[in-house]
Amino acid sequence: MAKTENSITVEQIGSPIRRPKDQRATLVGLGLNKMHRRSTLKDTPEVRGMIRKVQHLVRIVEDA
Repeated sequence: MAKTENSITVEQIGSPIRRPKDQRATLVGLGLNKMHRRSTLKDTPEVRGMIRKVQHLVRIVEDA
């Protein structure tokens, strides 16, 4: 997906091992399932909520 004004890139920085199933499912929903993978998504309230749910496992990437 091309970098646009309303997109957000997240990178997985935490392992889903020994995490609840809903957190693992949220990572898959964000397009992440392995360490250091990046996913660019539309910046919507739903995506922001998913990121907030697993904020300890992901980080928002600021590409300059």
